[in-house]
Amino acid sequence: MTTFGRSVTERQPLSLRQGRLWTPHCFPETAVSTSTGAVMAFPHLQQPSFLLASLKADSVNKPFAQRCQDLVKVIEDFPAKELQTIFPWLVESIFGSLDGVLVGWNLRCLQGRVSPVEYSIAMEFLDPGGPMMKLVYKLQAEDYKFDFPVSYLPGPVKASIQERVLPDSPLYHNKVQFPPPGGLGLNLALSPFEYYLFFFALSLITQKPLPGALHIRTSDCAYFILVDRYLSWFLPTEGNVLPLLSSSPGAPSPSPAPRTPAMPFASYGLHHTSLLKRHISHQTSVNADPASHEIWRSETLLQVFVEMWLHHYSLEMYQKMQSPHAKEPFMPTEEHVLVVRLLLKHLHAFSHSLKAEQLSPSAHSHAASPLEEFKRAAVPRFVQQKLYLFLQHCFGHWPLDASFRAVLEMWLSYLQPWRYAPEKQAQSSDYQARCVSERWAPFVQENLLMYTKLFVGFLSRALRTDLVSPKNALMVFRVAKVFAQPNLAEMIQKGEQLFLEPELVIPHRQHRLLAAPPFTSSFLSSWPPAVTDNSFKVKSHVYGLEGQDCKYTPMFGPEVRTLVLRLAQLITQAKQTAKCLSDQCGESAAARPFLSWLGFCPTDTNGSYAANDLDELGQDSVRKTDEYLEKALEYLCQMFRLSEAQLAQLTLALGTTQDENGKKQLPDCIVGEDGLILTPLGRYQIINGLRKFDIEYQGDAELQPIRSYEIASLVRLLFRLSSAINCRFAGQMAALCSRADFLGSFCRYHLTEPGLADRHLLSPVQRGRTASRAQGPRLSLRFLGSYRTLLSLLLAFFVASLFCIGPLPCTLLLVLGYLLYAVAMTLLTERGKLHHL
Repeated sequence: MTTFGRSVTERQPLSLRQGRLWTPHCFPETAVSTSTGAVMAFPHLQQPSFLLASLKADSVNKPFAQRCQDLVKVIEDFPAKELQTIFPWLVESIFGSLDGVLVGWNLRCLQGRVSPVEYSIAMEFLDPGGPMMKLVYKLQAEDYKFDFPVSYLPGPVKASIQERVLPDSPLYHNKVQFPPPGGLGLNLALSPFEYYLFFFALSLITQKPLPGALHIRTSDCAYFILVDRYLSWFLPTEGNVLPLLSSSPGAPSPSPAPRTPAMPFASYGLHHTSLLKRHISHQTSVNADPASHEIWRSETLLQVFVEMWLHHYSLEMYQKMQSPHAKEPFMPTEEHVLVVRLLLKHLHAFSHSLKAEQLSPSAHSHAASPLEEFKRAAVPRFVQQKLYLFLQHCFGHWPLDASFRAVLEMWLSYLQPWRYAPEKQAQSSDYQARCVSERWAPFVQENLLMYTKLFVGFLSRALRTDLVSPKNALMVFRVAKVFAQPNLAEMIQKGEQLFLEPELVIPHRQHRLLAAPPFTSSFLSSWPPAVTDNSFKVKSHVYGLEGQDCKYTPMFGPEVRTLVLRLAQLITQAKQTAKCLSDQCGESAAARPFLSWLGFCPTDTNGSYAANDLDELGQDSVRKTDEYLEKALEYLCQMFRLSEAQLAQLTLALGTTQDENGKKQLPDCIVGEDGLILTPLGRYQIINGLRKFDIEYQGDAELQPIRSYEIASLVRLLFRLSSAINCRFAGQMAALCSRADFLGSFCRYHLTEPGLADRHLLSPVQRGRTASRAQGPRLSLRFLGSYRTLLSLLLAFFVASLFCIGPLPCTLLLVLGYLLYAVAMTLLTERGKLHHL
C-alpha cells in the first residue's frame, strides 16, 4: 500500500468513536504531559492516546463552554504528534458522524438568538482564523494523513473509484488507498485540511434535521454563517493573496502548503479521455509550481464544496434518468439548495473581482498572480458542469409546490453575475441600470444551456402548476423579469446563432475539443491557451454538458415559442379565475342566511373548497396574483415579441368566455361511449385550476362520512334511532306524504330529501343505478348531532334563563317558533311548485 509522508500507522481510521486507535511505531520513552497527568509511553506497547480518552470523558462530564476552553489549551500546548490522535475524533464530534448517527454540535440548528452563548463559542472556535483551523495547519505542517472511506463520497465519485477509474477531479488524485488483506473497503488518504473540509461539507447532507428544526431560518444558523465566513476568507474578493493565520497577536505565521501537491487541474466541461480516466494504480506524483502554494487552500475549499454539494449526478446518470423506470437518485433539500446559492453568489463576486485592466486578454501574462488566474478559471473549470446537471435534476424531479422557489432563485443567481460584481458602473437612467452590459456577453455564450435549456424546463413546470396561487405566480414573474432585462435576450440569441453556425474546420476543432491537457508540473500551465473563436467556445460548452450527440432546441425557435404562447394563455385564464374565485367567496359570504348559523338551514354537505391558497390569503392575494401575472405576461411579450392580437386570439381559442349564468364552463371534453372524456386542453385547465367539474355528493345523505363539526357517537346514535322509526312507521309516513292537502305538503317538506328528483348526474353511466335507489319518505335526526345545533340550543336556553323562562317553557317556545317557520316554508314550497306547473 502506498504511503504518504509518514508511516501508515500514523494515520487514524475513521471509526475512532469505537475506540480503535493506531499509534506510531516509535513512541517516545519520555513522560508526556496530558490533561490527566504524566503518562509514560513504552515502545513495545501500542497504547491508545490518554489525551483522547481524557477529552472523551470531558465531553460527557463538562459543559460545552468548558470543553471548548480545554480544547483551545490543548491545541496551543500539545505537539502535533499528540494532536493527530485526537483530530479525527474532534472533527467527528463537531460535525457528526458520516452515517448520521452522531449529531455533533448540530451547527445547522444552532442560532445566536436562541443559544447566544453556545453560538458565540462555536463560531469563535470554528472561525477560519480560530483554534480549530490552527490545529489543522499544525497537523498540515507535519504532513499527517487521515483515512476517509470512499463509501461516503457522492454517488458518481464512489462508483468511479470502485470501478478502479480515477475521477476527473484533481481532488482525488494520489489519494486512493487500496484496503489491506482483510480490510473493509477503499479509503482516501487526506491531508488535515482536506479531512476537515470533507466532514464540514458532508455534514450538510449526512446530518438529518431534527424534528424541531423545520421552522428554523437557514440563514440564521451557525452552519450557513460559517460557510459564508469560509468563502469570504479563502475566496477573497479584495487583494491578490489570502489572509494569513496569526498564531499570536503580532506574530503572523503563514499556513503551510501541502508537501504532496495536487494533480494539475483537468479541463472541465470537456469529454473524459483515456488520459483522464487512467487506472488508479497508475497514480503519479508531481512537483507543483511553488507559486501555486499561495492558493492551495482556495483550490481545495472550492473543489471540496463543489464535489460534496453538486457532484451527485453524472452525464451518464442524467441520461439514464430520462427513462420513466429509472430509480430516484440523491434528492437535495431546500437547505442544501440555499447553501449552494450562497456559494454561487460568492463565486460570482470572487471571479469578477478582477480590475478592468486584468480582464483584458493581454492580462494573461506572467505578471498575474496565481489567485488572479484562479479567479478566471474557478467557475468554468469547477462549477459549470456539475451545477448544470444538479439544476437539470432539480427541474425535473422537484415537487410542483412553492418550495421550488429555492431552486429557482439559485438558478437565477447564477444567471446574473452582474448583480454580484464588486465594481458597478454608475448608470444615468433606470433603463441603463437594468440593461445588461456587453461585458457579460462571453459569460452568457459560455453558459448558453444554463439560460436556454433550463428556461424550457421551467416552462414545462409552469404549465403544470396552479398559476392562481400567488407563490406560483411570483415564480413565473421572477423568471420573466430576469430574462426580460434589456440586451439579455439579444445576447442569448447571439449565442444560439454561434452554436448553430456551420462547422468549417471539423478535424482541427475536434482535436482541440477532445485533447486533454498534459500533466505538467504546474496547475496554471495545465490550462489550455485561450481560444478566440466564439463559435467554438459555445459549441464546446454545449457538447461538454450534453454530449456530442445532443439535440439542441433553440430558445427563440418555433417549439419554445409554442410553449410560451400556451403559458400566456394560462396566465390570462389564471387572472380571470382568481377574480372569479374572489367574487364567489364574497358572494357566498354575503348570501349566507342568518338562520344557517343557528342550524335551521341546510349547510354545504359536500365540503368543497378552492384548490389554491386564495381563501387563506384573502383579497390581498388576488391583487398580488393579478400584479405578478400581469407583469409576467408583459415581460414574455417583450422577450418573444408577442402582439396583443395574438393574445386575444389565443384567449378566444381557449374558450374563456362565460355562459349565460355567469359561471365558468366545464373543462374541455368530448362525448364518448361511456360519458365525457377530457381532452389534453381540459387536463391543463383542471391542473391549473382554470376550470373544474361541479362535483357534489349524490348518495344517501344519511350515510355521508361524519364531519368535523359533528359529534361522532351522537350521529351514530341518532342514525340508529331514526332508522328504527323509519322502519316502524314507513307505511304511515308514505300515506301521509301521499295526501294532497296541507298536511301532506307539511309531511313531504320534512320527510323527503329536497331536490332529490332534480339532481343531474355528471356521468351518464350511473343514471340507471341511481334511479333504482330512490328513497321513500323518512325521518332524519342527524342535524341534532351538529355542534352548531347544540350550541344554538344552549344559547337559546341561556337567553331564556335571563328572562326567567324555564327549560320547559323555552322548549315549547322553540317548538312553536319552528312550527311557524315550517308552515311558512311549506306554503312557499307549494306555491313555487304551482308556479312551475
